[in-house]
Amino acid sequence: MIKEERLQLILGQVSKDGKVLLGNLSQHLNVSEDTVRRDIKELSDRGLLKSVRGGAMAHSPVPHNFRDREKQDISQKKIIASKALSFLKDGQVVIFDGGTSALAIAENLPDDLKITVVTNSFPIASVLEDHPATDVIFAGGRLSKSSFTTTGYETVQAFKNVRADICFLGVCSIDAETGLTTMDYEDAQLKKTMVATSKHIIALSTITKTNTAEAFYVCPITDLDTVITDVSPESEELKVYVEAGIQVL
Repeated sequence: MIKEERLQLILGQVSKDGKVLLGNLSQHLNVSEDTVRRDIKELSDRGLLKSVRGGAMAHSPVPHNFRDREKQDISQKKIIASKALSFLKDGQVVIFDGGTSALAIAENLPDDLKITVVTNSFPIASVLEDHPATDVIFAGGRLSKSSFTTTGYETVQAFKNVRADICFLGVCSIDAETGLTTMDYEDAQLKKTMVATSKHIIALSTITKTNTAEAFYVCPITDLDTVITDVSPESEELKVYVEAGIQVL
């Protein structure tokens, strides 16, 4: 089998299953693991998949730019938001990260809900400007024009001063072994801080983001208390999270 045929087969397997293992590919392609490792590195260098220990994984399907993400999976995000609202009650301090799923929750907060929202998201702060009962604390910093959030040292320090009851954490990529990962280094550092300063961590993820990985590590799935998706918690893709002791909705 020539090299280009191997590369196409590897990409096809990743597209189908979300991930591949070196040993399995070696047997399937009838080549050494070193050859498969070199093939995966080449595909990773081209940006076509994410090389991980022992194999490779698909990249997240999430566009990097907020405006593009805003138009994607709208109905699925509404499902996630409706499930997430059940966790909110008067008097809570709640972190909303800059994800579009968190924005969907903000857009649907009941008018009489009295909570304090801490966020670095301009769209979320804008949505809550006219909310009659919700207080908003905005974490300042450097504006990211691709995500419409603040980033950097000042933003991280602002979240370090918060002890939140709940953190709504938008997911870029999630995998049982790789954990939560994201495309942006500064975003990863900020999410780590949000996780460290919150009592209850709720990951918001459409099912398409499962079994994917990106370059920058946030946390293991064991740091999560709840995962909310747009599908039934009985779905096969979510079984591994239930087995890890995570509440899945």
